[in-house]
Amino acid sequence: MLSNEQKQQISALGMPLQTVEEQLQNFKQGFPFLEIQDAAKIGDGIQVLTEEQLTTAVNEYESAAPSQALVKFVPASGAASRMFKNLFGFLEKGTDSLEDDAFVRQFFASIDSFAFYEDLNRELQKSGNDLPTALNQKEYARILTVLLEDEGLGYGNLPKGLLKFHAYGSENRTPVEEHFVEGAQYGVGKDRTVRLHFTVSPEHQKKFEEKVAEVRPAMEKRFGVTFSVDFSQQKKTTDTIAVDLDNEPFVEDNGDLLFRPAGHGALLANLNEIDADLVFIKNIDNVVPDRLKETTTTYKKAIGGLLLRAQSEAFQALKALDKAVSEATVENARQVFTQTLGGKLPDAFQTLTLDEQGSFLHNKLNRPIRVCGMVENTGEPGGGPFWVKELDGSLSLQIAETAQLDLDDPDQKAIFQAATHFNPTDLVCGIKDYRGKPFDLMAYRDPKTGFITQKSKSGRDLKAQELPGLWNGSMAHWNSLFVEVPLITFNPVKTINDLLRDVHQ
Repeated sequence: MLSNEQKQQISALGMPLQTVEEQLQNFKQGFPFLEIQDAAKIGDGIQVLTEEQLTTAVNEYESAAPSQALVKFVPASGAASRMFKNLFGFLEKGTDSLEDDAFVRQFFASIDSFAFYEDLNRELQKSGNDLPTALNQKEYARILTVLLEDEGLGYGNLPKGLLKFHAYGSENRTPVEEHFVEGAQYGVGKDRTVRLHFTVSPEHQKKFEEKVAEVRPAMEKRFGVTFSVDFSQQKKTTDTIAVDLDNEPFVEDNGDLLFRPAGHGALLANLNEIDADLVFIKNIDNVVPDRLKETTTTYKKAIGGLLLRAQSEAFQALKALDKAVSEATVENARQVFTQTLGGKLPDAFQTLTLDEQGSFLHNKLNRPIRVCGMVENTGEPGGGPFWVKELDGSLSLQIAETAQLDLDDPDQKAIFQAATHFNPTDLVCGIKDYRGKPFDLMAYRDPKTGFITQKSKSGRDLKAQELPGLWNGSMAHWNSLFVEVPLITFNPVKTINDLLRDVHQ
């Protein structure tokens, strides 16, 4: 039970009391598992484009893009500290642990292959000998301190987007710069403008702004486009209340309730404020050097073209239903839903009257739409594509995370293990309706697809709650198309040594 003082604190934070009370109830009741009906597979939920289909989709996108308001939406909030977990651990254990630490040995053996090598060398020269001279086990701790700590390059506290990832001789680029280049390749919309939107942490926004101010003039001159760059932060009002292990509100030592960031699902509120016809979503660290960008560019244009085509057919069907509900308009809408969008109607659909069928299909078609790239499952973590039964009996395509599924159920586990693909956060979204008005994206999420995790604060255990994930529960009631894309389009950097892989060299 919340006290009056706690209710006042919640009100002061701008959070609806009802929302917080619902979160507390979620802790007590738990979130229900998502019941998956089948794994989406090639030919049954996942499209594979032939060369001809790929070319057609790319051409359709390129023809339409100059008249579209396009945005490249890049979640970039996270600090890079997890990238350096192994290096921090080595510093704590001491250099005597090197013999048992293959990760750190690989790091130092290939240190001259990192794009930040020259920057690190210059920093080391300020405090003594240069990097080649210092490259011995006795100096490893000093080298890592200069790399990671704020007195040096400060990489341990910077966001991923501002670390140098790729070397091009005299030009070494951060992910922010790589997203500029990508944007110029497939994100040029109205008025030859590339709109980039980065979601950032408050403590990092100034450094992002400085980097953008530094690189934008040269990028605009190089590509002959205008870059419009803006930022948003995860809203404090999307934070969720924490509880103790008895599901009572977690009260900090100063008497305040503890609220925590609610995961990437909180970014739905940021996406909901974007004014655009198409929004491409891609994580900050999933970038490659120029020599490998062509495939990514081709498939980004292709999924954009597929979305525009599907959207156009859905819009035409909706407008026809508005004019008249007839056998012809209902049949056309049915074909768009089942063939273009790949939805599966409930068995009871045939028992509905014509007007009821028209209303049912109108509701199904008038939703936000997304096309999601799917790569073959190689063991990487990520949401899988599954068929899920809706309350109305229809089947829809959704992305589901492991934590949403009851893997103790043999049938559910078998379906999960049958999944052949996963989504590497590769989406293009249509967020306006057939009248040109923005959808309220908050109305198309499934609030019962959140997560509960166990954390700690000041040595005390607590339970935290995450909102429905941005590309799974937050988009549960969108129309979704899944398309296989090449594995080369997915190259995340989770650890610093991932930058030594050939795709990042």
